[in-house]
Amino acid sequence: MVCIVDYGVGNLFSLKCSFEAIGQKVVISSDKDIIENAERLVLPGVGAFGDAIKKLKDTGLDEVVKAYAKSGRPLIGICLGMQLLFDKSYEYGEHAGLGLIPGEIVGFRSRIDESLKIPQMGWNALKFNKPDSPILKYLSDGDYVYFVHSYFALTESEYVSAYTEYGIDVTASAERDNIFGCQFHPEKSGEVGLKILKAFCEL
Repeated sequence: MVCIVDYGVGNLFSLKCSFEAIGQKVVISSDKDIIENAERLVLPGVGAFGDAIKKLKDTGLDEVVKAYAKSGRPLIGICLGMQLLFDKSYEYGEHAGLGLIPGEIVGFRSRIDESLKIPQMGWNALKFNKPDSPILKYLSDGDYVYFVHSYFALTESEYVSAYTEYGIDVTASAERDNIFGCQFHPEKSGEVGLKILKAFCEL
């Protein structure tokens, strides 16, 4: 069973439909027992980092997610959910993250040419950094996925499975052991997105 963590932030219904489209049994839950017993865990998220991490902590689900990650079972963060996996974010202040992948979340402003719009929104190509990444196994270098974000992860290359180019190389997907993240939205990325979710469900 795939469990999508419900902590009040995220496009939960679309994600659920995407997992169901590839034949997965999926539940949306904030119940700690259900989350702890899931075979695979999804941490979604849209909006601001500070608000999201506060909601996770207020519900105690931050510790539940961290404990799940330590169990060795597959965990994936999507969009803001991926950003929460890192050490900290500088979005509207400085906020501590879950610390599951080393790195920090920074803004595009002053890092890309002023002619490029913020947020980065739309379809962009993936550039593989780790062609053998298990969640990329059904994809080809250059496949397009859908992004909507103003902040991105700065991390060591060893944790980056794919980049996208938006004036600079931007972390598109990240991983560390059993922990994975997609800055883009698989649930909005058509067949390519479904292939990523399929690969995740085979871990």
